[in-house]
Amino acid sequence: MTTNKLTVIGSIIIIILIISIPTTIYVVKNYQNNLYRVVEGKIMGAAKKCYYENVCQNDKITLEFLYENDYLNKVSDPVTKEYYNVNSYVLIKDNEFIFYPVD
Repeated sequence: MTTNKLTVIGSIIIIILIISIPTTIYVVKNYQNNLYRVVEGKIMGAAKKCYYENVCQNDKITLEFLYENDYLNKVSDPVTKEYYNVNSYVLIKDNEFIFYPVD
């Protein structure tokens, strides 16, 4: 092969890599964010149900409390597949539910 052909083929490979690597990273991060959104939605849904049924009286609802009162089954981190710490909690502030995972 001549030097021109090697340069053209090398340039094409580099261009493909420059386009495909950031695109792949973006797609994977977006997928992981969607997984987290679904799991947090389940946790916050259980906390809302508990709160509106007046079972949870505090503004801080732990996963342990939700597990013990059968509002939620054990939930794991969708990426690492490890169960969330039972001390993780949902905080209710101005009727807004926010999940805080504890390591």
